Amino acid sequence: MNAVRLKVFITGASSGIGLALAEHYVTRGAAVGLVARRADSLAAFAARHPHASISIYPVDVRDTGALADAGRSFIAEHGAADIVIANAGMSRGVLTGHGDLDTFRAVMDVNYLGMVATFEPFIASMTAARHGTLVGVASVAGVRGLPGSGAYSASKAAAARYLEALRVEMRPLGVSVVTIAPGYVRSEMTAHNPYPMPFLMDADRFAAKAAGAIERKVRYATFPWQMRVAGMFLHVLPRWLYDALFERAPRKPRAAE
Repeated sequence: MNAVRLKVFITGASSGIGLALAEHYVTRGAAVGLVARRADSLAAFAARHPHASISIYPVDVRDTGALADAGRSFIAEHGAADIVIANAGMSRGVLTGHGDLDTFRAVMDVNYLGMVATFEPFIASMTAARHGTLVGVASVAGVRGLPGSGAYSASKAAAARYLEALRVEMRPLGVSVVTIAPGYVRSEMTAHNPYPMPFLMDADRFAAKAAGAIERKVRYATFPWQMRVAGMFLHVLPRWLYDALFERAPRKPRAAE
């Protein structure tokens, strides 16, 4: 093993942002551990990079035991990780009172608890070395509750607050925590949204910018920059005005429809 090679562990690595981040780090010589449910997609990625150091783990982040095993396996093979990116996410349209409780639970389990479970097996080795960066992918959608996307907005708001708490906890232990809050990024998740997506960004461009923020250990970064401005505006928008503006906003169709 090359001792100077960057070691990066990424969940949700089979498509979209996760796949673009995997491509970014592999092409820069990093050793990567890739987690996703789709084993065929992970295997295809590894086959496209036959000379790279790639470990693949076909795991659903809701399976916390299997995810912990993947983390421990990565550490055993490559040593303590330099960067752990909790990117796995899902978005589903939901409505309260329409029998969508299982969907609410699934979104929260993946987007929030899956993030906590991703970091769990890496904390001991990172704090022992007083080195490493934990990265969580939140969303601009977590700034306010978007009608029709209550599960997604709530899960991303929870993730952002968790990452903030974790950042302060890890600071005296020598470990950095970075929150990345994407706007709209071209991916399978956004491909079928039935509404305009302002400032839609290609995943590879997003990955390059996110990797730069991670390298600089930026505490909180939003890309594209226009969505950072939009997020700041939404944050301070009075509730009465927010309600009036978004009451008739287009919504993601329910998962059950």
